[in-house]
Amino acid sequence: MGESKVSTFSSALVAIFVVGVVIRIAKPVLFPFFLAVFFYFVLSPILDLLTIRFKVPKSVALAVILLLTFLSLYLLGMLFFTSGQRFAIEFPKYGERMTQMIDSLEQGLRLPRIRWEPLAWLQSLDINKVGSFFLASLGTLVTFISNLFLVLIFLVFMLAGRGKLCVKIGDSFPAHRAAQLNKIVDRIDQQVQKYLGLKTLISILSGLLAGLILVIFGVKFAVLFGFLTFVLNYIPNIGSFIAKIFPFAFAVLQFESLWKAVWVLIVLFAVDAVVGMIVEPRLMGHSLGLSPLAILFALFFWGWLWGIPGMILAVPILVVLKIVSANIPSLKFLEALLSK
Repeated sequence: MGESKVSTFSSALVAIFVVGVVIRIAKPVLFPFFLAVFFYFVLSPILDLLTIRFKVPKSVALAVILLLTFLSLYLLGMLFFTSGQRFAIEFPKYGERMTQMIDSLEQGLRLPRIRWEPLAWLQSLDINKVGSFFLASLGTLVTFISNLFLVLIFLVFMLAGRGKLCVKIGDSFPAHRAAQLNKIVDRIDQQVQKYLGLKTLISILSGLLAGLILVIFGVKFAVLFGFLTFVLNYIPNIGSFIAKIFPFAFAVLQFESLWKAVWVLIVLFAVDAVVGMIVEPRLMGHSLGLSPLAILFALFFWGWLWGIPGMILAVPILVVLKIVSANIPSLKFLEALLSK
């Protein structure tokens, strides 16, 4: 019995390792596929609304949805890419300003004989390399467009095949078993749609409000920081915190005044608190209650596999996994592991 358990455990570890390597190697195909799944759940309610309520032919509804999705993603991608290029080009100009602020801070602390590690780290930071790294991380426009087309190809087949799974289940199982499975599938579909759809709306609201606040305060690249807020809002707690640190740090460099940057940070946190503690709970209804440890593990795991894009998709994937396990009796243990 003991040898059997050891063998099973070893096989599971090997299987996890092999799957991880395969997922990492297959990123060029799997990442667009996962992104297409994300958009499928977000856009499915719109497809159902057009075809069921307004009686629009499915082919016409698909064409309209895909066209609007492509235009929206293309315009957002171009806006982010252009803004990011400008930011990477102008950011090195703030290197001298950063050096002056560090010198002033050292004089204010009056610790000439003590080397304060945070200041030493900032002084060793090459501002030109930061700009180059950010510019390189944007990727090329050709890569973005090719990935976008691949996402749309997956999305076409997913939306076109919507509703066929229930028919296939009915043809493959006895009537009683098929009814149970279809009920589970419908429940999972509705819960995932609700979470991803509402989370996307809340993220859009957070991004727009953050961008508007930065515009009011006169912070440059407000559109870029607003877009980052929208994307990072999918990562609970950690993402929203990081999304505020970037504009705060840039505001310190731009205004050469700590107090104005602090006010920017205070207003951003206040608006985020209103959205996160009042608006989101009312729309979501109940919290999914993910374990912080599970969130951290998912961030590190998917970050290791796919980098920053993987970290952005990590929590939505974790939420979908929790919803699926909550609706399948044999996977209840997984729901308990992922819960607080």
